[in-house]
Amino acid sequence: MPGGLNPKQMKLMMKRMGIKTEEIDAEQVIIRCVDREIVIEEPSVIKTVMQGQGFYQIQGRERVSEAEPAADISQEDVELVMQQAGVKEDAAIKALEKAKGDIAEAILDLKG
Repeated sequence: MPGGLNPKQMKLMMKRMGIKTEEIDAEQVIIRCVDREIVIEEPSVIKTVMQGQGFYQIQGRERVSEAEPAADISQEDVELVMQQAGVKEDAAIKALEKAKGDIAEAILDLKG
């Protein structure tokens, strides 16, 4: 430990300075970027709160995958799904996103 402190002394010193730490029992951490996803398997996650700000330290096995391009959903598609399935706009958008822009699949999913 820095300065020859043992972990117990370090924890006490951090508490005196108002720094709180918490271990988070996570199964997986996913970081979604514009062009890829970074997945941390079997992570060790520590949350540190200092001056009201939360900081996360993550360790684990990293896997990077290409992000799927977002479906190109037009307002006309949304309106058609709304009309055919009898749902509100937000439900139509979610169904179209789930169906990756496939109008028929979105309508069937909502009616099913």
